[in-house]
Amino acid sequence: MWNGGVTHEPELTEPVDLCLPDGGPLNPAARGWSRHPLHRANLDGGDPGRNKRWDYWAVLGGDVVVSCVYADIDVLGLADVWWAEPATGRSGGAGILAGPGMLRLPQRCGTADLEVDHDGLALRIAAENAEGTRLSASWTEADGRPGSFDIRVARPEGLESVNVVVPWSDDTFNFTSKQVARPAVGHLRVGDDEFAIGAGSDAWGVLDVGRGRWPSSLTWNWGAGSGRADGTVVGLQFGARWTEGTGATENGFLLDGRLTKLGRELTWSYEWEDPTAPWSIEDPGGQLSVVLTPVHDKYTRTGGDDLGSEVHQVFGTYAGRVTDDDGRTVEFRGIPGFAEEARQRW
Repeated sequence: MWNGGVTHEPELTEPVDLCLPDGGPLNPAARGWSRHPLHRANLDGGDPGRNKRWDYWAVLGGDVVVSCVYADIDVLGLADVWWAEPATGRSGGAGILAGPGMLRLPQRCGTADLEVDHDGLALRIAAENAEGTRLSASWTEADGRPGSFDIRVARPEGLESVNVVVPWSDDTFNFTSKQVARPAVGHLRVGDDEFAIGAGSDAWGVLDVGRGRWPSSLTWNWGAGSGRADGTVVGLQFGARWTEGTGATENGFLLDGRLTKLGRELTWSYEWEDPTAPWSIEDPGGQLSVVLTPVHDKYTRTGGDDLGSEVHQVFGTYAGRVTDDDGRTVEFRGIPGFAEEARQRW
């Protein structure tokens, strides 16, 4: 039973540098969380290969899911687009690798266009403005069909988000901005098939920003979702594993754009060997209890034992309840979302 909330973590309200001058260790003033992105990721410096920067977007479009990533992981750059029709299991997309320094990301997320046109993939993530951002891409499927999408993701006025620094040490740390409940509209075309996004039913954009100096290997959980419950817009955001022992979490939820930040580690229950079985996520303090029922598993494995990645990311719908710090409880079902376990060696 919920006994009252309010996280122990310090809330930041003014812009702050992530690192001490000249890209040095973590700035002590950067520790904490905020309702809007405030950190400037001045990551120049540090050990070679340890700085990681990325923007990842997922668009939950009802009948279809679309995602794209633009990343600089120090030793190389990568860009990727992906789509799936969960009901049929159809999926596709394309990705490219680039040399060190070829893909650049700004210190403040959303302040510059991210563009690449390389090896048959053209991807553009436009800089944020007052209305939101635009995601556009074109590529060729493995079977030769042309693919493209053009999606506008709004940013409702006053919408809050989970922005937090996770400090493993003074020399290894990450700033993340997790943004959910962002309405989306657009289309995906693959060959002769066209999918409308946000026309006739809600579609939602989810943004994951990463700017940090990472250890060489790490495992994390991440889950997110957005939807409506009796007229209330609900946004879900939570993680696990990678934050344990740091005193910080990326856990929280939105009700009509207002964030409730959860400082407790959540309890995740799922099966790596059976990823399409239900995933349950519980707050020991009683403010969140949800179950994701997956309908599609995006499994990826790249690299080898020394350098690589293995991920189960499952898409489906959430059911459950949340209780904000004022004691308001909202129950819901059928909220589209995803959850994942990622095992990274980089």
